[in-house]
Amino acid sequence: MTQKLFHAVDSHSAWDIKLDRLRAGYGDRVVLDDVSAEFPAGAISMVLGESGCGKSTLLRHIIGLARPMEGRILYGGQDFFSLPPAYFRRVRRRFGVLFQDGALLGSLTLAENVALPLSEHTRLKPHVVREAALRTLSLVGLDSFADYYPHELSGGMRKRGGLARAIVTEPPVLFCDEPTSGLDPINAAQMDQLLLDMKARYPQMTLVVVTHDLSSVRRIADHVIMIREGKVGFSGTVAALEASQDSYLRSFMDRVPNRGQGGLAAMPINPAVRQALDDWLKT
Repeated sequence: MTQKLFHAVDSHSAWDIKLDRLRAGYGDRVVLDDVSAEFPAGAISMVLGESGCGKSTLLRHIIGLARPMEGRILYGGQDFFSLPPAYFRRVRRRFGVLFQDGALLGSLTLAENVALPLSEHTRLKPHVVREAALRTLSLVGLDSFADYYPHELSGGMRKRGGLARAIVTEPPVLFCDEPTSGLDPINAAQMDQLLLDMKARYPQMTLVVVTHDLSSVRRIADHVIMIREGKVGFSGTVAALEASQDSYLRSFMDRVPNRGQGGLAAMPINPAVRQALDDWLKT
């Protein structure tokens, strides 16, 4: 099975990802418990859930930044964390990751940021590396900004630059952490379209997207997994999610507030503090 998986690494065959009774957390704190789900090969799977439900914890474990307490994460049927160390590192090198804020290095130009996986891990000549970076930047519409620094770019441009860096190695698996967060509706729609374009250009690529953006889910998801209180609350197509009559799923999809939560539990500020502030502002 290991040889089969690494043939897939070399040939860019589509990878499926399976979670088998996954238990994960930090120290003694369990965040995810008995999670079993599948991210289909060659599809765009989106992970939904309330803030604090365990989406980020799930992503950290899937990309190998943390080891599960129990259970397995399988790539192409192979237990990820049971691989020999050299193979484990080799699989991780094939991941593309778009971090929430783009995570570009401020001391490098956009082209240098995008080229980083190639310049750090290959022996390609500098001009070949730059050509690859420029070609990838052209896919996200940023080739004319190649020599700008991150602080000279808008938030949407930095995210697109982060996407370019994530795909410069043409990975079989692309992970995206909240790709549309902090973006206005136009830029959010543009990011969705870029992800669809990536999928069309690399049809074997498996995308896993963590998001709160329901509009994005409706536009681009092939498969949806919803995490609820550390467990899988739903797994299926967008159409099935939309058709569900489960009260929790309906409240989430229809953006209906939970009446048991969200209200002010106490006065916003202690009256004595308010008076002290008033006195200070008058002086």
